[in-house]
Amino acid sequence: MSDQSWTEYLPSLMQGAQLTILVTFISMIGGTVIGIILAMMKISSSKLLQGCAAIYGTLVRGLPLLVQVLLVYFALPALTGVRMPAVVAGTIAIMLFTGAFMAEIIRSGIQSVDPGQMEAGRSIGFGHWETMRLVIWPQAFWVMLPNVVNQFSITLKDTSLLSVIGVVELTMAGETIYSMNFDTIRVLAIVGTMYLVIYLVAERIAAWLEWRISR
Repeated sequence: MSDQSWTEYLPSLMQGAQLTILVTFISMIGGTVIGIILAMMKISSSKLLQGCAAIYGTLVRGLPLLVQVLLVYFALPALTGVRMPAVVAGTIAIMLFTGAFMAEIIRSGIQSVDPGQMEAGRSIGFGHWETMRLVIWPQAFWVMLPNVVNQFSITLKDTSLLSVIGVVELTMAGETIYSMNFDTIRVLAIVGTMYLVIYLVAERIAAWLEWRISR
């Protein structure tokens, strides 16, 4: 057991935590954009668009994220000849993975709104997309929010898989520390606490946002 104070671990762990938060937020933002596109394809009247969205969702949700991270980092450069930094490749893989799940969250949120709301919006002169933006989306948001927070938690924990390609996020930073001083239990306790704090902060922000919008 190391005689080091736990505070000596914080600089390295904080750097790892910052990268974890950055990757999580970029993945959630990019995944949400992908999710919106896929959700609109799923609820469109085009069988082709529905089929493409379904194939994407099946492939991405059916493969383990670790396999997708390795494919993006190793296989994609072999096919394209373009080598990406590990953190970029890992973020892209998580973003694509998150997008498949966000698509289902967004689709179910939109379809939870009474179809009569679309007819009501059209009856007062709104176009389709204007009705979606002003009538459907605000109502669907309430249904989506708890699931979005849950997906944030999943994505946050998924970033730990990037350690396999050498990304020094929070988990990898912890592994590096305890591999040198064997203070495994204390380091893992700190790492776990930091993950929990990040999640609780995000949860409180979501609760505040829900309260703010409800007013």
